[in-house]
Amino acid sequence: MLQKGLSYTSTTTVNSSNTARTYGSGGLDVFATPAMIGLMENAAMTAVENDLPEGSSTVGAHISTSHIKPSKLGATIKATAVLEEIDGRKLTFRVSASDDEGLIGEGTHIRYIVDIERFMAKLK
Repeated sequence: MLQKGLSYTSTTTVNSSNTARTYGSGGLDVFATPAMIGLMENAAMTAVENDLPEGSSTVGAHISTSHIKPSKLGATIKATAVLEEIDGRKLTFRVSASDDEGLIGEGTHIRYIVDIERFMAKLK
């Protein structure tokens, strides 16, 4: 059952596949903002996936986040999402990311619960 406070932390290591240079979002070999956002979304999705109705999933709809500090190659990145609000199918999460030295980003992320079959049928 979905309830406020559900949380999850997703982890990755900064490597050549998730740098700003590789993503094309910058020219440096530091953790890319799009990679941080993806890790935050993964944490939010995972936080609630076991409490959804059968045949349901969530999709990201909005994220508002800051990326306040760079992270170097080899750094461990942890993104945490905490479910703060449930409004029907709309789920609002507080998200944050940190590396070995502290906070690197934070914000709010909105996901919607969808019926997988109905959602995918719209793409045909």
